[in-house]
Amino acid sequence: MSRVPLLGHASLDDIFAYLPDGPTTVRRFLATASALAKRLPAGRHFLNLCQDRYRFSVGLAAGLLDARTSLQPASQSVETLRQIQRQHADVFCLCDGAFDSLDLPRVDFPDLSALGLEAVAGIPDIPGELVAVTVYTSGSTGLPVAHDKSWGALVRNARAEASRLGLLDGARHTIVGTVPAQHMYGFESTVLLAMHGNSPFWSGKPFYPQDIVCALQAVPRPRLLVTTPFHLGTLLAADVELPTIDRLLSATAPLSRELAAAAEARLAAPLEEIYGCTESGQLASRRLLVDAAWLPLDGVCLERDGDRIIASGGHIEGRVPLADALELLPDGRFMLLGRNTDLISIAGKRSSLAYLDHQIRAIPGVVDGAFFQPDETSPQAIVRLCAFAVAPELSERQLLARLRQRVDAVFLPRPLFRVESLPRNNTGKLPRAELQALYESLRQKPRHAPR
Repeated sequence: MSRVPLLGHASLDDIFAYLPDGPTTVRRFLATASALAKRLPAGRHFLNLCQDRYRFSVGLAAGLLDARTSLQPASQSVETLRQIQRQHADVFCLCDGAFDSLDLPRVDFPDLSALGLEAVAGIPDIPGELVAVTVYTSGSTGLPVAHDKSWGALVRNARAEASRLGLLDGARHTIVGTVPAQHMYGFESTVLLAMHGNSPFWSGKPFYPQDIVCALQAVPRPRLLVTTPFHLGTLLAADVELPTIDRLLSATAPLSRELAAAAEARLAAPLEEIYGCTESGQLASRRLLVDAAWLPLDGVCLERDGDRIIASGGHIEGRVPLADALELLPDGRFMLLGRNTDLISIAGKRSSLAYLDHQIRAIPGVVDGAFFQPDETSPQAIVRLCAFAVAPELSERQLLARLRQRVDAVFLPRPLFRVESLPRNNTGKLPRAELQALYESLRQKPRHAPR
């Protein structure tokens, strides 16, 4: 059985993370993880629900030291927790704050200052084949689905991203992440980059613009902001003075050229994107303003198999079919066309929900918006494309008129709902179940002719 180091650091005195009370070293991180490992109950599976990124990482390392598997659902809904409980009878929760853990066994993260820390001799090795984490899809297209990840593959994953971003041999960037550690993108691009990518992180998870500003101010340059198009757009729209950001990284949703241009102009920093999915992990990167095509990470191979694209090689475990439609280019790069489940056809014309979403959000006065093709319980029901828009200053008639200038008439939503907000999760995604529930609640209300 191969052995892979828990951390990629050269020295125990390297800075691992920045906490509100100051930096913490690799030495202290390892000692804390070892102390926590001795306090965990007997179960081999645990839900790592810690919201603080440092405590999450300590919990992950504590589990690895004792050959446990960290379960990392992107959503902590009751339905998801019950699903996990049915799959893993020995599961317990590791929490660092108020959280309704239902009737699951629970361990609250101890006070770090109260832990008795022992001396650390060196960086331990972990079996490469160990199922280190089980991650879950976001539920944006249905129920969350579990995917096991071995420790060896996760380390190769981290090093592939760090190499592509130039972090292994370049200046040590400090990461501020707006995405949770439980989400695959947040896990790869903050936690794993800290463990094997020469990049310490800020322990918090800032969400609102002023919180992001405070987090950036709390860490030294060069700074790398790991975020999403939703968080980035909100940050740029806010009336706040931003500290210097040296690099930007975005994922979880398509990035428009307009937002990329605005971000690079306002922040004077290159904006790179990561493409991937929970099933395979990250696959490719690009800088949209330089090249719209995606370049696979080192070792990653993409090939067509009938109507599907298969990912393999590098850090990918096995052969993974992708849910997205890709155009493979002769030089190895590819164009992302959209999700296969995202493509819609009406009256012989085809489009994608991602394209339509971009069009409605690009209308001046629209704060947020999304198209949706609902499920209908009645076999006789006609399924119509609908849309939701957060546009306080625009009427439904005005929205439809401006949307008509952007999309073919067959894709105009029927109906168009004006709402106060959309049910986005903490990565900015819109889970399908939440949109279906919103649709059901709105269609029950009496509607009037567009004004």
